[in-house]
Amino acid sequence: MDPVNLPHGEKKRKDVQNMFDAIAPRYDLVNRIMTFRLDTRWRKKTITSLQLKPGATVLDLACGTGDFVVALAKGGHTPVGIDLSFGMLSAAQSDDTYVQGDLLALPIGNSSVDGAVCGFALRNLVSLEPFFAELFRVCKPGSRIALLDVSRPDNKYVRSAHSLYFNTIVPKVGGLLSDRKAYAYLPKSFSYLPEPEEMLALLTKIGFADAARQQLTFGAAQLLTAQKPA
Repeated sequence: MDPVNLPHGEKKRKDVQNMFDAIAPRYDLVNRIMTFRLDTRWRKKTITSLQLKPGATVLDLACGTGDFVVALAKGGHTPVGIDLSFGMLSAAQSDDTYVQGDLLALPIGNSSVDGAVCGFALRNLVSLEPFFAELFRVCKPGSRIALLDVSRPDNKYVRSAHSLYFNTIVPKVGGLLSDRKAYAYLPKSFSYLPEPEEMLALLTKIGFADAARQQLTFGAAQLLTAQKPA
């Protein structure tokens, strides 16, 4: 993937799929190192925000190797991981249910799941509106969604330090441990994300209620939550 000229449309979809196929073998290791294991804390916060009842069926969208899937299963729920990348799915951490599929056309029936999570993938999608529409379609009335992704800290001083780390150190560490082009793409991919207010407005437009955003760890990550009206 060209780290300078960001792709769009079908080219973006294919490039992202190929990129994650390539970095799958060391994806989890690099994540833990680059986030100082904060990604595990953020995922716990994401699952807690769903307010799940015991035995809930929950989608892990863009599941990668299944971090959310494993955590959900340990909590007594029934997770279903969905990812576009065969490479990621082949490196799955557990024997739970994993499905290869496009998040803009989920292979899931209407109103069939109790909730959904998505970790660090919004900026990799071709378009957010059809994704949000698919989430609304597959979730049962009353269920919740929780979408975790990178963020830009609100505090200007924290933002400067975060920018230095995210734009300079992350590509170097990722390049040393995995694929150089893929981790050069990572900080640039932030430009795909709409402003938080725009994403919340879009969730509301689709039909979700109580759309909210929370910054985590001084703004290093953000969590979007919403509920499908009962």
